Amino acid sequence: ASSGLLMPSESDYPFTAFTWTNAAKQRLTTARLLKLTAHAPDTTVEVVDLRTFFRNVAYPQPWHDRQQAMTVKKFQRLVKVLQQHLTDIRVYRVGTIQVDAYIVGRSGNNLAGLSTTLIET
Repeated sequence: ASSGLLMPSESDYPFTAFTWTNAAKQRLTTARLLKLTAHAPDTTVEVVDLRTFFRNVAYPQPWHDRQQAMTVKKFQRLVKVLQQHLTDIRVYRVGTIQVDAYIVGRSGNNLAGLSTTLIET
């Protein structure tokens, strides 16, 4: 569902799927997420919900042209697929300026989801 989609920010980045095998057996804390993603332990982490993360791309606006409306539908499909296949979904925004975003949910004994990068200056 994320194929061909770019997460808009000051630079647009694609999504990359990931699975952390048997990682759902323990609670996912920010410290654990930083370890799983090989970030420094003191890296800033913000946790947001799925709706907040996709607020600018998955909801139609009256000023959208035809192309933008089609892109919104693609993001809506992505959100739906994530919700159908993952539970307990949270988005972890790691770092500042160059933010690594991890959409993480449970899938059986695994944690899985998508990652992307946002540039926010």
